[in-house]
Amino acid sequence: MYNMQYKILNKINHKISEVSFGCMSLQSTSAGNDILINRAIDEGITLFDTADLYEKGENERLLGTALKGRRKDIILSAKVGNRWRDDGSGWDWCPTKKHILTAVDESLKRLQTDYIDLYLLHGGTIDDPMDETIEAFERLQEQGKIVSYGLSSIRPNVIREYVARSGIVAVMTQYSLLDRRPEEETLSLLEQNNIGVLARGTVAGGLLAGKPAKEYLGLKIAETDAIVKKINAILPERNLGEKALRYVVDNCSVTTAVVGIRTTEQLTDTIAAANSTPLSHREREALQAIWQGNLYEAHR
Repeated sequence: MYNMQYKILNKINHKISEVSFGCMSLQSTSAGNDILINRAIDEGITLFDTADLYEKGENERLLGTALKGRRKDIILSAKVGNRWRDDGSGWDWCPTKKHILTAVDESLKRLQTDYIDLYLLHGGTIDDPMDETIEAFERLQEQGKIVSYGLSSIRPNVIREYVARSGIVAVMTQYSLLDRRPEEETLSLLEQNNIGVLARGTVAGGLLAGKPAKEYLGLKIAETDAIVKKINAILPERNLGEKALRYVVDNCSVTTAVVGIRTTEQLTDTIAAANSTPLSHREREALQAIWQGNLYEAHR
């Protein structure tokens, strides 16, 4: 069996497993979160991703509790930039220096740690006060509250600006067999600048994990159904989820695939796919040939 592979991000002196644990799917009221997270660590997963937005901070709290005694074994990724309204009715985009410098302290308390390995801006628009935002992250680095910082975005115009103007070490972006937009430009841009890629959405909202066909990124139901059936039909020795995950992690530009995990079964399937043999050049070309892929229409 192929073993879990690891990469290193700039400034982070710790191996990052080629699959990571996306904690967004976990619910603070669910039993067994501690067991699931600790089993993931035992299986070789090193990066755990959360955000202050998720369940109004409770996601950070449950992760912090689960990591007691194991904090040094993992890479902690958290996100900032969205602020819940006081009445709880929703949240507003707030990438200001003041908010970031305040929000990090609350996250550190909930996570029960004194530093975050990778602090990501949770979104971003071309009209943001980017210099102010960057100043906030660099201040946090100087204070030792974060080791490094990055961006969570699918927008090429925003990603280009941060590559040119900041010291980001990673970008979290959506990428899958059904969302190949990053192949157009952003993956190569990030690789050329030695910036890591944390790929999310590798199973396309469940479409590449057995869920019924639906409209997706401009594809009609019949189109997604046809594409998924073709993916299923080729390389029969590999299951659908394995093909979806390996297509992403075997791209040399990708550092890790951040997979949303909620159950033991999902963790087992993720580990099995991570430990499966990488796609050959022929296999990858066969998957790419199924459809022409999509391009960014906005935020170019």
